[in-house]
Amino acid sequence: MSPKENTVNDRQKIYEMLEGFESTMLVTRTAAGPLEARPMRIAEVEPSGALWFVTSRASRKISEIVQDPRVLLVYQDASGQYLSVSGTARVVDEPLRTRRLWKESYKTWFPKGADDPEVVLVSVEPEVAEFWDVSGVNGIRYLFEAAKAYVTGDRVRIEESEGHGRVRV
Repeated sequence: MSPKENTVNDRQKIYEMLEGFESTMLVTRTAAGPLEARPMRIAEVEPSGALWFVTSRASRKISEIVQDPRVLLVYQDASGQYLSVSGTARVVDEPLRTRRLWKESYKTWFPKGADDPEVVLVSVEPEVAEFWDVSGVNGIRYLFEAAKAYVTGDRVRIEESEGHGRVRV
């Protein structure tokens, strides 16, 4: 497989993985410098890969994004899929989009609904994504390679195309 084909396949794999996750950890940089992470429910994944979140206008993450829009999104599921997406976030105040993305479960945070003045959106444009997939066949292959490495005293050898990839999105 040529490097170009692998990049296209990796990009497709990342988009498929994004569609499968319901939440992520959003990592921002605080004004004092340390990183801070918090769970976020994903409101939408656009075909372009842009991710949307509903949050409170008064939350610390909003001021952190305004100060430094570089963010990291970290995903993990129980099947053995891991994804890391770095990108640029922006705060978006679009009532029509908010209504379109609104889910009834958000009402626990915003009792006034989609028109609550505290509701604001965060959009993240991905720049680089990296995945590790040890689910299904990849997981069986990984377990075999790990057992072999353990017995022989070698390192695990897994080809990038088999369960790991990194791509500019």
